[in-house]
Amino acid sequence: MSAFYAPHPSAALFMNTLAQLKAGQLAGATRLDLACGLTEFPREIFELADSLEILNLTGNALTSLPADLHRLTHLRVLFCSDNAFTELPECLGQCAKLSMIGFKANRITHVPAAALPPQLRWLILTDNCISQLPDELGQRPLLQKLMLAGNQLTHLPHSLAQCKNLELIRIASNRLTHLPDWLLTLPSLTWLAYAGNPVEMAVTVTGDDGTPNIPWSELELGEVLGEGASGIIHKAIWKPQALPVAVKLYKGTITSDGSPLHEMQACIAAGLHPNLIKVQGRVIGHPDSQAALVMDLIDPSYRNLAALPSLASCTRDTYEPGTRFSLDVALRMARGIASVAAHLHRHGITHGDLYGHNILWNAAGDCWLGDFGAASFHATADTLETRALQRIEVRAFGVLLGELLERVEASEDTLQALQQRCCQANVLARPGFEEIEVLLKSMQRH
Repeated sequence: MSAFYAPHPSAALFMNTLAQLKAGQLAGATRLDLACGLTEFPREIFELADSLEILNLTGNALTSLPADLHRLTHLRVLFCSDNAFTELPECLGQCAKLSMIGFKANRITHVPAAALPPQLRWLILTDNCISQLPDELGQRPLLQKLMLAGNQLTHLPHSLAQCKNLELIRIASNRLTHLPDWLLTLPSLTWLAYAGNPVEMAVTVTGDDGTPNIPWSELELGEVLGEGASGIIHKAIWKPQALPVAVKLYKGTITSDGSPLHEMQACIAAGLHPNLIKVQGRVIGHPDSQAALVMDLIDPSYRNLAALPSLASCTRDTYEPGTRFSLDVALRMARGIASVAAHLHRHGITHGDLYGHNILWNAAGDCWLGDFGAASFHATADTLETRALQRIEVRAFGVLLGELLERVEASEDTLQALQQRCCQANVLARPGFEEIEVLLKSMQRH
């Protein structure tokens, strides 16, 4: 994904920070990062109560937080991922301004209703052992991003139907046997990932996909081109063909979106399209049995369209200040993304993370859609559920189109009207990508 997370720095890097905290040298700090094997919450943190807004305690060995945490009256963001909590601390619910909570990769089995603060906007409980969520979760009207991949959920609280601002939800790698009707009618839902649940695995593409196997011994890895939550991409040489390629080595752990192995499966199943990076083959024979794909190497003239959402923007990408597009370039990118999304939907795949930060583009408006970490399979039959799943993704396209139009040199009424149709609250009233593609092609400019 697809989202902003607290860094995982080495403990040594922050030993001085802890020493400075204890020496009273951090007065007025608005952010504090401590990753130094903590087993107890340092009480000296309360000396920053008049200023502290972001507290990052990721990568320690904490099992509890103090009952008087609410004394940090300005606290808005709390990261406690990669610790040893077995319960979401109830003291969080007393923090009046706390809106973002991150407890990824703990051992949490219980989420008390009392642990949910009134201003909750962004909740990360990825990779825990949660089998049930409290009904009170749906009583947090500001909830916008909910990340629950890698747990043991068999159902979601029906109360979430009240969360009219909920835009992004990750429920991959749980135990859901169906997607509730209310989920598919949420007016703001835009990015949904549900791979690795029984409901999705029932329609997963199986059998021989025809993707060639490429022995690890035929690859010579070079520089790292990029790294995401699901894996690391290297530049490489495929030696028998002396062909420059990209090799993505997948991590085996659960990411915010779900399982990297599901991502690899979706990437292969997506097939060929001019706006998809071609998969050359699946790697076999890795010395550590690591999963990997060999893909076409993209020309360095391509760059990311946007950057990841920030803490402040939550679900919205960030763009370099002054970013502008000509109408021709914006149209070309919109056509390309609509075309590839239509292709994926015909193949029973929702991308789940249709965002500017997952699009590579060049100055001419040519573009590639990448990162299938949040992709899920759905039935190809035209059912109400299939249509709703596809129209949820149409809203993501509408958000992207809006971001392009905000940066276009001249307004275009037809595109503005399309953007509004794609983002309307009535999910099934939104156009499908086939209709969108036809409309955008009719606007071809010469």
